[in-house]
Amino acid sequence: MKLRILVAVAVFSAGLIASESDNPGRGKKPDKDKPVPATDVVLVKKLTSKGRPASPGGKPAKGPTATGVLGQQVTGNRYAVVVGISDYPGTVNDLQYCDDDADAMSTALTEVYGFTGVTVLKDSSATRGEILAAIEGLVSKSHVGSDDEVVFFFSGHGANGVASDGDDERIDEAIVVCNNENTGLTYIWDGELRDAFSDFATSRIIFIFDSCLAGGMQQDLQGPGRVIAMAAGERGYSYETDALQNGEFTYYFVEKGILGGKANVHDYDGDGETQQAAQVTVEEAFDYCTSNCRLDRPCVGDYFNQDLLP
Repeated sequence: MKLRILVAVAVFSAGLIASESDNPGRGKKPDKDKPVPATDVVLVKKLTSKGRPASPGGKPAKGPTATGVLGQQVTGNRYAVVVGISDYPGTVNDLQYCDDDADAMSTALTEVYGFTGVTVLKDSSATRGEILAAIEGLVSKSHVGSDDEVVFFFSGHGANGVASDGDDERIDEAIVVCNNENTGLTYIWDGELRDAFSDFATSRIIFIFDSCLAGGMQQDLQGPGRVIAMAAGERGYSYETDALQNGEFTYYFVEKGILGGKANVHDYDGDGETQQAAQVTVEEAFDYCTSNCRLDRPCVGDYFNQDLLP
């Protein structure tokens, strides 16, 4: 089994927002209406670049994540919850291309990999309640089994703070979503996501985060059979650019890497051809993304045996 972790360091501070709740801790499902109590919460906004940088940023990977050996293939159904928020409540926190990121991911899952159970939540539909209900519904309605596969994708802002989410971390990270009334921001903390995915029968779960501080999700979400691909380390920024009209991470991971087939460098099916979209593994997409990102500094936690083809 392989494990590759890249960490980037960059610090950004914005306004302070605290949340209050009597939500239960570890092992219990998150309250769809209220996040757990948190203090010292800092919103870390995804940044929008007006042009294309001239040279790569960050440190290159020490070696590829992809092994060139295909791991066990999925034999059951494929499900996904895909979230992208450009239009947050109000205007001060709005982004440009996170909804496009969600569209690209949904297209890749349905048209390239043949997913049939994909829930897409964008902008005002991407509330805390709807996101958690979609995850819960994979168990209660879709009855995800041990042979199935699940993808969770998020593009938007990130945050950190001291949250009572049942883990042992001194600082917790969160994805920033719309509150259920669509009147302001709220959070889904890393420990809450851990609990939301805690009773899935399958271990084959892929998490993809195009948000600041995304690397902080790894500790809570790691587990055998899982892959966690993140646009930034736990102290890092993620970027979207006008030149790419996507988050930079999503553009190279999904648009070029998967949909364009550019990431496929291994002949997994033995037909003598590469750069086939349907043969792009998660590890190949990540390697292509890491090699091409100039602003983001992606990191990955890979706990799947060999390479994972969605």
